[in-house]
Amino acid sequence: MFRKMMGGVAVAAVLLAAGLASAQDFSAARISDNIRTISADEYQGRYPGTDGERMVLAWLQAQYEAMGMQPGGPDGQWLQPVELKRFTPVAGATASWTGPDGTVHPLTPGTDIALRAATNDGRASIRDAGLVFVGHGIYAPERQWDDYGVADVRGKIVIVMPGEPEDARFNGAYQTAYASAAAKADEAFRRGAVGVLTLVPGPTASPMWQGSVRGNGRTRTLTPGAADLEFSGGINHDTAAGWAAAAGLDIAQLPNVADGTFKAVELRGVTLSVEASETIDTLVTHNLLARIPGTEFPNETIIYSAHWDHVGGAAQHPGVAGDNIWNGAWDNASGTIGVLEMARQLSAAPRPKRSIVFAHMAAEEMGLLGAYGYAADPVYPLETTVADINIDMLPLSAPTRDLPIFGKGQNDLEDRLQVLAAAEGRVVTDDREPEQNYYYRSDHFPFARAGVPAIMPWHGVDLDEGGVAVGLPAYRAKFSADYHKASDEWSAELDFSSAVENLTLLYRLGLDLANSADWPAWKPTSEFAVVRARSDAARQ
Repeated sequence: MFRKMMGGVAVAAVLLAAGLASAQDFSAARISDNIRTISADEYQGRYPGTDGERMVLAWLQAQYEAMGMQPGGPDGQWLQPVELKRFTPVAGATASWTGPDGTVHPLTPGTDIALRAATNDGRASIRDAGLVFVGHGIYAPERQWDDYGVADVRGKIVIVMPGEPEDARFNGAYQTAYASAAAKADEAFRRGAVGVLTLVPGPTASPMWQGSVRGNGRTRTLTPGAADLEFSGGINHDTAAGWAAAAGLDIAQLPNVADGTFKAVELRGVTLSVEASETIDTLVTHNLLARIPGTEFPNETIIYSAHWDHVGGAAQHPGVAGDNIWNGAWDNASGTIGVLEMARQLSAAPRPKRSIVFAHMAAEEMGLLGAYGYAADPVYPLETTVADINIDMLPLSAPTRDLPIFGKGQNDLEDRLQVLAAAEGRVVTDDREPEQNYYYRSDHFPFARAGVPAIMPWHGVDLDEGGVAVGLPAYRAKFSADYHKASDEWSAELDFSSAVENLTLLYRLGLDLANSADWPAWKPTSEFAVVRARSDAARQ
């Protein structure tokens, strides 16, 4: 029998009594002490692949074993290996384009074009592939937006504009995931393209293009599960103008790429050839997972996640004088301990109907790579993963009236959380910083991108005593002083009062989900709703 989706607010209200009745005792003192432990100098900034990784994972495993928790990783293990491939360009890449008259025009990598071999083997070899300009490269049916139209890009190279249109169908100051290069690559790959070139709107000599070229030459780590294109890269305005002229296109006469009237345009008679290669080295890091198996629906899973890693110490920051260990007490020893304490409290409650997994993700600071690794090779099917509740940096303040979240308006987890918060006289808000694109910058995002409803709370600023006038400048000062700096260290003066408030609400949210039979849903305007819909049959 189909287990019907129910209205989020109504479900949360019905289950509120059960959530409130469940005992929990989050201890600010224990949270502080444990943060102090794993952010100490001995942990060397918890960089993946170092003794710092080994130490923090061993410590976490010991904590879970002491609780009597079950391993949650593959094959009954605590750890899920995540293999990270790091690519460095090899000198000697070549590129050329051919016009309708058959004339071959050499291109100079680093001047006319930027190239990266994007395949897992580090090699790209393209001969005379057609070119298609696809505007912003966005297909968003929920927004009635389709840059591709009827264009067939199989075996071709697509040229995309960066970002997203300034159109009312999008989210205004809060960008959607469609603006990202990864989303554009996914769509191109899904349609059979062999490569993606981003059009940088500046000439060869422009600072914009020069900066793009410099960034393109750095060593980078392939995101697990990324689109397996042959190559990616960029072109400047001068190169694009030459191709357009050869194809007989008058750019000024093309429909506006920003108002929804544009459809993909083939550069008829123009082809591109590319040869590029990269060296590869591999780093193996690990996610750690613990699990409470459900009593009735063990194959349906709620995940609490947080990343254990930070940015390292002297080996990762050579030449730094003075304090050369980035301890990462706030980012993200605090979230790591938040998930651990969540497990401590939930393991003391009656076993829930659904399973709950506590996931400590690797390599978030390298690009959410542990979470992407999990999403690419999930231990528990994503189709029947109910939700991801991610904790990245607990709030460090006195109690607040607000509970900001990343991605407000995305899914009904926020409505459920609002019901719980309202019972405490609090309100769920947005994060106040749209320019930061926070929803796409922590470990909840790979889950969201795969269709799993995901939520992440943030730091409140509306203090019970002093309000926003006191709380906002205090938060900004703390963030400016310590975020991704060696000064992010434990202190006895850190205030975990708001952290305990938030953890208590997230406990109730997770327990309500774990003892219910409905499924959180994406809102109709979310870019992730269509992804989740592809697996609707699994939730029956």
